[in-house]
Amino acid sequence: MSILDKFTPLAEARKGLAGLGADPFAVTFDSVSSPAEATIDGRPVLILGSNNYLGLTFDADVIADGLAALEKFGSGTTGSRIANGTFGGHHALERRIAEVFRRKHALTFSTGYQANLGMLMTLVGKDDTLLIDADSHASIYDGARMAAGQVIRFRHNDPDDLARRLRRLEGAPGETLVVIEGIYSMLGDRAPVAEIAAVKREHGVTLLVDEAHSFGVLGPNGLGAMEEAGVYDDADFIVGTFSKSLGSVGGYCVSDLDGFEILRLACRPYMFTASLPPSVIATTLKALDHVENRPELRQRLAANADRLYSGLAKAGFKLGAQVSPIVSVRLPDIPVAAAFWGALLAEGVYVNLALPPATPTLEPLLRTSVTAAHSFAQIDRAIAAIVAVGNRLGVIGADAVSSAQ
Repeated sequence: MSILDKFTPLAEARKGLAGLGADPFAVTFDSVSSPAEATIDGRPVLILGSNNYLGLTFDADVIADGLAALEKFGSGTTGSRIANGTFGGHHALERRIAEVFRRKHALTFSTGYQANLGMLMTLVGKDDTLLIDADSHASIYDGARMAAGQVIRFRHNDPDDLARRLRRLEGAPGETLVVIEGIYSMLGDRAPVAEIAAVKREHGVTLLVDEAHSFGVLGPNGLGAMEEAGVYDDADFIVGTFSKSLGSVGGYCVSDLDGFEILRLACRPYMFTASLPPSVIATTLKALDHVENRPELRQRLAANADRLYSGLAKAGFKLGAQVSPIVSVRLPDIPVAAAFWGALLAEGVYVNLALPPATPTLEPLLRTSVTAAHSFAQIDRAIAAIVAVGNRLGVIGADAVSSAQ
């Protein structure tokens, strides 16, 4: 017997997937030449499976600032923020994030996953209650597992179910924290944030919104779903990541709540993880400038998302309910999904293969995502490849109609 034997079913599932001719966990990029193009196994591919929404990873100014910081401060901090890992750039980044989000306070983390994990396990004490959307990201579920209080799931994007569960908690001790996402990462659907904000106000609870996939994407200033819906001030905490629209790595939480700064001494993932390297701070700061000053990037991203979604819906694919930069094709079973993914890669189009139980509907998904850097010609090329493979595999037809139609 081995301590690893418990993972035998997972290993067998992995082996079975490879046996279908697809192993998305073994893909290695040889090189990446732009936000939209790369090589895999020596062959050029179109990248349609990243979260590089604004296409800033190859921006000349972003790279220049990163290189300058790398030369001045070295490759890393080699310590946590409470040890030797706080540099002037960390303070500058937190001030800048707070300014962009129009909040008093900001706390940065080394990853976006850590931001959710750290905030939930720290905020929710033993007498508190945490309510999370059933389709929440793994980082939210993991933070919930580490929280000391009661955890309750409510039905996905269902404000009425949230309200019912809050009514049952009336008179309960402690505080109540509700957690939602602006855009959900598998199907690209948006939370009904205006309705959820109304429930929040009615019941006097605290609201944390994860805008990881919606910052830089939604709203007149790119601040996310809450800004787009006109309920921005109802978010008591906004959590997000630098690894999507900002093309970097790291996470953050912003808030106006008094007493927020004590979290630096209460949040263990913040306290005991090496801090962000100065070069990452520099690239993130420059990317924030682009979010503020280049609204045309959001406009181009929206146009690309609409073009991809419309093209696949017209072809007869079953998609998510709403247009967003995440456009997922819903497929009937894992063998078909694996064959589809492998055939697309052979056609020179790289997408994500998302499998149950990680998918909200327990259907396998071909998860595609667009960036502002894609051209219409590249979007059309991707549509043509997906349609061609879909026809070969017989997954386009009378029964495969977009849920949006």
